[in-house]
Amino acid sequence: LSQTVGPRLWRIAKANSLHTLGDYLELRFNRAVRGIIAVVLWFGTLAILAGQIIAIAWILNVVIGLPKWAGCLAGGSVAILYCVAGGLASTAIVNILELAVTMSGLILAAIFAVNHAGGISALFSAAAAQTQSLKPGYTSITGAGAKQILAYVAILVPSFICSPGLVQKLYGARDERAVRIGVALNSAGQLVFAFVPALFGMIAVVALPALTNPELALPSVMTHAVPRWIGLWALAAVFSAELSATDAILFMLSSSLSIDLYKTFLNPSATQQKLLRVGRIATVAAGAAGIGLAVALPSVISAVTIFYGLLAVGLFVPLIFGLYWKRMTTVAALVSIAGAIAADLAAFTFTRGSGIGLLSPHAFGILVALALASAMSIFGPQQRSAEVLPDSRAASRTGGASR
Repeated sequence: LSQTVGPRLWRIAKANSLHTLGDYLELRFNRAVRGIIAVVLWFGTLAILAGQIIAIAWILNVVIGLPKWAGCLAGGSVAILYCVAGGLASTAIVNILELAVTMSGLILAAIFAVNHAGGISALFSAAAAQTQSLKPGYTSITGAGAKQILAYVAILVPSFICSPGLVQKLYGARDERAVRIGVALNSAGQLVFAFVPALFGMIAVVALPALTNPELALPSVMTHAVPRWIGLWALAAVFSAELSATDAILFMLSSSLSIDLYKTFLNPSATQQKLLRVGRIATVAAGAAGIGLAVALPSVISAVTIFYGLLAVGLFVPLIFGLYWKRMTTVAALVSIAGAIAADLAAFTFTRGSGIGLLSPHAFGILVALALASAMSIFGPQQRSAEVLPDSRAASRTGGASR
């Protein structure tokens, strides 16, 4: 995303005054593709919003004993309030502050927690011994097995390339250099951050063997395995990270409703003030729906899987093929979206989620999308969609001049 897809999308957005990923899909294909993706992703995005709210609720449950439903209501309300009050610029500034709090708090807590466990070697040995009978290979980097690793790759790699929340933020970059550096620094931060929750999970296995709900592992370690002041700082860091993700998701939902659906299909002549009002109403409505879904869904992972599955299966192939392959047609995009989602649902239903061979249902859906997009572009109707790349080169020259 930082070095290839992002700069390419930025050039096209700059040349054509695009504001959302839906704008690009309409420009490259047509309004139907934009509308279908917007509807599919809107429901999927509600699921990941619910996942973030559930995570906030678990922190509040451990720290002050709030039941899950009350924690969802409290955390969701805070996110709605400051997302409605601000916008892209304000959330970007808040995100920087949240990143500082998150990284510093979790890294400090990790150091203290590992020391409490007797050091890295002792932690790995104790975790391996405790999980040997139930989860052999628990401490191995490939212990999940080839099938599970491939399932993670299939669902997460495409999602972090074509996520509307990430794409719409890079549209706001000053130039291509800002895209390359900004997204690369973001990825480096996430790479460091990704090891920390897994480390806390291992500490919970060793220090809290009686814990029944694995989603309480992180806040429980913060309250039992580190000094109190570090634990409070780290919990504030996690809370901050969840709010950061939540405001980005609410921004995706509101912009999708206000621009991809309302302006595109209901009121093409809407003014900026009208779109701002609709966007804020959409934020409140989406937040309320997310809170309700968070109360209903059992866990963070169940919510997150819905979102990333729809994102990877439905959007990845039309976006990437459309960006790099001139022969990709609108019909091919529509067929690949429908076929991929149908294949994913069928594989999940008939195999009870286990997939086909090494392929998870989501990986199978993406392969079907690749096959259908290729076949329809080569052998199907040849009315091609808009060619946007010449404009993107012009934007590149404009961006270079501004630098």
